[in-house]
Amino acid sequence: MLAALGATAILAASRASAADLAHGKQVFATCAACHTEKPDAVGPSLKGIVGRKSAALDDFRYSGPMRRANLVWDEMTLRQFVANPQAKVAGTRMPFDGLTEQKDVDDVVAYLATLK
Repeated sequence: MLAALGATAILAASRASAADLAHGKQVFATCAACHTEKPDAVGPSLKGIVGRKSAALDDFRYSGPMRRANLVWDEMTLRQFVANPQAKVAGTRMPFDGLTEQKDVDDVVAYLATLK
């Protein structure tokens, strides 16, 4: 068990160091059409998303499934959601099918972690 946890930590560190933040920012540009800091944005702000509970922003009206999801947006949860939003939170209103390339997923999640 301890060895498995150590391997998981090494894999996560390897992904983070291999992440291309410029590429992640480029991939995120498609997300930024909805996820902005503007009060009338279609989606919630993703600033400070890593470590935040799902449906936690008071100024956004989340879907019922997202409110009930009770997730914490850590890197693993974000990877799963970005790759396949409907599989992670069935019924979410987000009109996005997910990223199909693992590098895109890794890089955009690494980029999201920089949004403080």
